[in-house]
Amino acid sequence: MIETFLPGIGHLQNIHPIVVHFPIAFLMGAALSYFLAWIFRSEKLAFTAFSFLILGAASAAVAVGTGLYAEGGVMVSFSVRERLLEHHEQFMLAMTGVSIVLTLWAGFGGLFPKKGRVYFLLLFLILLGIMTVGADYGARMVYDYNAGGSACSQPIEFTK
Repeated sequence: MIETFLPGIGHLQNIHPIVVHFPIAFLMGAALSYFLAWIFRSEKLAFTAFSFLILGAASAAVAVGTGLYAEGGVMVSFSVRERLLEHHEQFMLAMTGVSIVLTLWAGFGGLFPKKGRVYFLLLFLILLGIMTVGADYGARMVYDYNAGGSACSQPIEFTK
């Protein structure tokens, strides 16, 4: 039924590729909003940032859950699984953990914690770095080894 409106979904091995973009967007939006709130000393921007952070952490948990659920069925060779999938998984689990820590810190510290604010922002930068590297591993699996669909025969062996 849904394939009538979204025919590309029929080529997916699982729903993980659909949900992974939400934490990326929300967490980048949260980081940008927190930095703008810091520069302009805006409580409204801090509230927006915290809202994005909550949505980012929640959607990261969903993305990790769908990724772990789908892991066994992803049609990639052992070499790709070993060199890309395992690293992608580790980075994204770490990113989700850091996003939860930041959410709790902001939740108990008043949306945009005054105490340790510079460390809060630095941890956010670290989160963005972890997320970027983890997403790159995922993108390599999808675009170099067709891990997200059935466009070419599987498995494709790992190459540099």
